[in-house]
Amino acid sequence: MDKQQATWIWYPGDFEIWLGNRFNNRRTERGAMFPPFWKQDAHWPTVEFSKTVRLSHTEKVSILAEGQFSLKIDGYLQFGMPDTFLIPRGEHHVNIKVYNPATPPALYIDGETIKSDGSWLATYEDKIWIDENGKAHGSGQYVPSGYWNFDDPEQGPSTFALPRREEEPVSLTPMGRGLLADFGKETMGYLTIKGIEGEGQLNIFYGESREEALDKGFCETLDQLSILPDAIIDNATNTATDRTPHYTLPMSKAFRYVYLEATGKVTLSALSIEYEYAPFDEAHSGHFRCSDEALNHIWDVAAYTMDLTTREFFVDGIKRDRWTWSGDAIQSYLMNYYLRFDTGCVRRTIRQLRGKDPVTAHVNTIMDYTFYWFKSILDFYLYTGDLAFVREMWPRMVTLMDYVLNRTNADGMAEGRPDDWIFVDWVDFPMHKRGTLCFEQLLFCKALETMHTCATLLGIDSPYGEKASALLSKVKSTFWSEEHQAFLHAIEEGELNKMVTKFPNMFAILYGYADDREREAILRHVLLNKQIEAITTPYMRFYELEALCMMGRQAEVLPEIKAYWGGMLNEGATTFWEKYALSEHGTQHLAMYGRPYGKSLCHAWGASPIYILGRYFLGVSPTQAGYEEYEVRPNLGGLEWMEGTVPTPFGKIEVSVRPGSVTVRSDGGSGTLILGDRRIHIPAGEMIHVQNP
Repeated sequence: MDKQQATWIWYPGDFEIWLGNRFNNRRTERGAMFPPFWKQDAHWPTVEFSKTVRLSHTEKVSILAEGQFSLKIDGYLQFGMPDTFLIPRGEHHVNIKVYNPATPPALYIDGETIKSDGSWLATYEDKIWIDENGKAHGSGQYVPSGYWNFDDPEQGPSTFALPRREEEPVSLTPMGRGLLADFGKETMGYLTIKGIEGEGQLNIFYGESREEALDKGFCETLDQLSILPDAIIDNATNTATDRTPHYTLPMSKAFRYVYLEATGKVTLSALSIEYEYAPFDEAHSGHFRCSDEALNHIWDVAAYTMDLTTREFFVDGIKRDRWTWSGDAIQSYLMNYYLRFDTGCVRRTIRQLRGKDPVTAHVNTIMDYTFYWFKSILDFYLYTGDLAFVREMWPRMVTLMDYVLNRTNADGMAEGRPDDWIFVDWVDFPMHKRGTLCFEQLLFCKALETMHTCATLLGIDSPYGEKASALLSKVKSTFWSEEHQAFLHAIEEGELNKMVTKFPNMFAILYGYADDREREAILRHVLLNKQIEAITTPYMRFYELEALCMMGRQAEVLPEIKAYWGGMLNEGATTFWEKYALSEHGTQHLAMYGRPYGKSLCHAWGASPIYILGRYFLGVSPTQAGYEEYEVRPNLGGLEWMEGTVPTPFGKIEVSVRPGSVTVRSDGGSGTLILGDRRIHIPAGEMIHVQNP
């Protein structure tokens, strides 16, 4: 919907691209800048904004721009860059062109009736000609302007920053020649050093674990300051600031522990952190409580993990990568729909991941991540009902799908090229990712189905439905094995690789590509088969547990959640990790990527109990876009009782399941409570109470 007040506007997607470049290039490894290894697009340096206005009387408007600008009224250029302008009564075409190569060109117009908002059109094209009377004419490709919540004329989009608050460590312990600070749990922000005296060098070593912070030679992140008589120099960035007794480092870091070691005569008196966070509305957030305190603790830690990895965008891990990854993000979106319902962050992340045309590589260079990107848009529509966002993204969906279709093999299947990364998952067993993987075809099919559904929503004829049906038929005839009662792994050099893994089989269930007989076979021969290699990342455990829940196996899922996520808590976790094996203990769980502390101990995909418990235990899910219609299908899975809330576009849905009763209250939408064979209507904005369910 368009704003009812003036707000800053820009070319759609440009703010996210600019902010994403700033965001993704903050990553450092041991003091060295570590930029992304995929193509980084840039915002358009010149953008024209236009609107046709109809006035009953002369109106004075104020004009603010982030950049230089020119103003045209009815095709005629006006003098200078006026702060205010009088637009006479009648119908007029207003065009304002803003130039800014440093930050996205942005515009703020405020008058009695004329206000910059999403109803203004924007173009980066400059298809202008001028006639013999000096009047300009144009035929650029105009689209609705982008905007967010920058309603203050003094706070333009280029000023955006997350809020901060000061937090203190829980302990400061002298260690050798230095000082070890423990902040009690994983955190992220800007370290502040207080009471600096003397001169010399201050070395700062960060750690998600105590061992990492104290390992000066191998900790993943560090800082180094030179303390001079009149200045403090950040040696990583070669920036100097005036000497002050309290100094806040310019780059945020993620850590629980910090070890500081001084040389020369430098001393300090205290430490704190400017904790940086994405704000949220607690009253509009999801909650969960049940009879099992261990599960309550898991939910709380999962929620904190999500809050730490929800920033300008949904980030994967806060210590190491600090990048936006499409495979991580699609899970963050789903967890977010059951926790904070921060739809702005979802939009920003989807836009930033896609970038601009031309497409030269898969999203994040990973084939599977491209396919997840498509699905994320349809998921967003289902949970929010925002068809305008689907319409905005449609042209970029088409060009990205064109890229995919142009790289299929002779059988019409997606096959990795030399410059593609085929990820699937991190595995602890030999699993080739060469050739034509069944897993990738299932994701490809879902991407085509998504294109077909979105085209239908937008009233567009498309070939994608037929392509999806043809591909699915070919996948089932190629990879389904009656002998193994499962989908097999891949075709390599024309030969069928008969390896059986959980990956394609659980996605066949998730995406509805297995019939009832095949689903039961997969459940027995794959998902519950201890001979099949176990998954050791929360990333794919997310999908494994979801597939089991879709089969009504919550009673098996509950102990899995408690063992796996509870196992991390037993190892001292304060946030959930990138990878975990039940066999790992102590410092074993810190290593990854051939580095002793390479593993992320706060990773977005580790927070999946939020989604599993909200979607499949409380059982709340939209059945029509934006929760216009929804269902509640509670399943205790062995719990004695549970209660919780799920955020929606219209407010919350509250569910309480107690011995002998179920209560559901909703702020809107038309719901259906499903209890076995019983279907009970939930009127919009009302509460129902069912005894002896």
